[in-house]
Amino acid sequence: MSIIRQDAWTNDEDLILAEVVLRHIREGSTQLAAFEEVGERLQRTSAACGFRWNSAIRKKYDAAIALAKKQRKKGKVMKEEDQANYEVEASQEVAVPTIQKSVEKESEPVTPVAVEQHVNSNNMTLEDVIDYLKTYASKLGQSNELENENDKLKRENEKLKESNEKLKKEIKAVKKEKETINEDYRTLISIMDRARKMAVLPEEKTN
Repeated sequence: MSIIRQDAWTNDEDLILAEVVLRHIREGSTQLAAFEEVGERLQRTSAACGFRWNSAIRKKYDAAIALAKKQRKKGKVMKEEDQANYEVEASQEVAVPTIQKSVEKESEPVTPVAVEQHVNSNNMTLEDVIDYLKTYASKLGQSNELENENDKLKRENEKLKESNEKLKKEIKAVKKEKETINEDYRTLISIMDRARKMAVLPEEKTN
């Protein structure tokens, strides 16, 4: 059976309590879970840890708590904007132009001028002309289909370009938020260091 301590809290224990609670806040956990973790580490009850936090520690870390809550909200946004955005961006930039070029190459128009030149350059009978015109009509229909398909791909390409630009802006915003979180974290560490020094100085004066 583990021994439950009831002696006075030290400055190091107060710092451990503050660090664990702030971490749980940043990660979206509960203070109760934080008190239980500290209790296991320091061999104290979770109720004692909660009482110590609310009565003596919390007021010293108001700014740090606000920053931790801010980081928790930003952390959720970062998770929603995951690595899939980068993969979509790359696939859109590479695949679409290739399809468009292949269609444009196949859709070379067949014009009446080309038919007339072909007829005049050969000694054709009436039946040959009729057969050729049928062939021309068939090719013209295929050409129109290819042109329609090409126009459709062009429209899809424009939409994908717009989506690509939107994703780039979102990725840029996510990167900026990540930098802000890093700055906030450094500020949080600085605040905790100052709070620790403030807790140590009165003890030194007493000694």
